Amino acid sequence: MSIDVAIRQSLRDDARRFELDIAFETAARRVVVFGPSGAGKSLTLRAMAGLGRPDAGHVRVDGHVLYDAAAHIDVPARDRGVAYVFQDYALFPHLTVAQNIGFALRGGWLNPRRRERDPRVVQMLALFELAGVADSHPSRISGGQRQRVALARALVAEPRLLLLDEPFAALDPALRGRMRMELLALQQRLDLQLLVITHDAADVEALQGHTVEIRDGRVVR
Repeated sequence: MSIDVAIRQSLRDDARRFELDIAFETAARRVVVFGPSGAGKSLTLRAMAGLGRPDAGHVRVDGHVLYDAAAHIDVPARDRGVAYVFQDYALFPHLTVAQNIGFALRGGWLNPRRRERDPRVVQMLALFELAGVADSHPSRISGGQRQRVALARALVAEPRLLLLDEPFAALDPALRGRMRMELLALQQRLDLQLLVITHDAADVEALQGHTVEIRDGRVVR
């Protein structure tokens, strides 16, 4: 599976003007976009997921054109086959673990009313060892469990690409190391294509993927 991103976007506010001009292409199964805060990493990720619209350029995943400014193509986020895991996980506090996972499926907003769990949700609960907390709310589970819920919700719809926004930043140092290893094991077991953004050089070393370094809105290596 290949990733081909070449986008430009200009952002302005009262304090400054930021120019994003990013281009990279890779067929690696594990990609790490590395750089300091404010470099343009999250803007790039959001453009790939369809949560932001660049001014120009294109996004292609596995030969599928997801965005092409010149051709006036902008596939809606829900139809891109790209899953996005937010840095804070963005779990719904009023839904249980199982309901949060099921929300990613079509008609997911109806899941609190359903009496029987979708078999795909049951599968994710087992895969991520969450069956024991399936009926708990996010506030009642650990940080590592919340991350696994977010990953399960992203994967239940079987995306072609999984995007992770600073997935370890909210974890304490001991848990961070363990979750890196869990993510690597999951990627190998499911043969997922991952793209992770991080500002932490330790993540780059641990994940050992194709690294794209971004600074001031540009790829530097």
